[in-house]
Amino acid sequence: MENIYLALVDTPGFFASLIRRTIKIPYIHVAVALDENLTEGYSIGRRHPSIPLFAGFEQENLALIHRAFPTARYKVMSLSCTREQKEAIAQRLARYYDRRLHYHYCILGLPFLLLQIPFYQKRHYTCSSFTARLLADCGIHLFDKHFSLVTPRDFYELTQTQVIYEGPLSKFKGLRCHSPYKTSQRNTAYES
Repeated sequence: MENIYLALVDTPGFFASLIRRTIKIPYIHVAVALDENLTEGYSIGRRHPSIPLFAGFEQENLALIHRAFPTARYKVMSLSCTREQKEAIAQRLARYYDRRLHYHYCILGLPFLLLQIPFYQKRHYTCSSFTARLLADCGIHLFDKHFSLVTPRDFYELTQTQVIYEGPLSKFKGLRCHSPYKTSQRNTAYES
């Protein structure tokens, strides 16, 4: 068996506070990673941590996030999978990263999410809907609902995961592995 990693993130800000009030947990963002230090972490989120208006598919950079949000908190969880599932996830993430400017945050879907009505706009996702669809497309079915209705709360409540870290980003061991200006260092061990 292999592991992938899910990171739940709590950052300050107006938009974050609205999400927190809606889903009723502190964590408002989800990222998926191939390693426990999150150096191979990806999500639909802000293209730059301090600019909330521009969001899409990006590689997580903990150093930049820590600089923008020094009080950010993380919950990092491992999830068991097969080697084939992890390879499929790695291959898809590599393809998404190469075309990252084609993927965007699904603002139009937010009212549908609140009303619990499935909604999909091509190449537009929330962080949690992207992660849920990616995992399902690679054979890891975690939720009994349309991927567009999955929220960070659903990941928070998963019983199939093991928490490997919960606390301030400033104390997360993976922060040392991140350069504030790194370029993608995708793990080629999982690419064909």
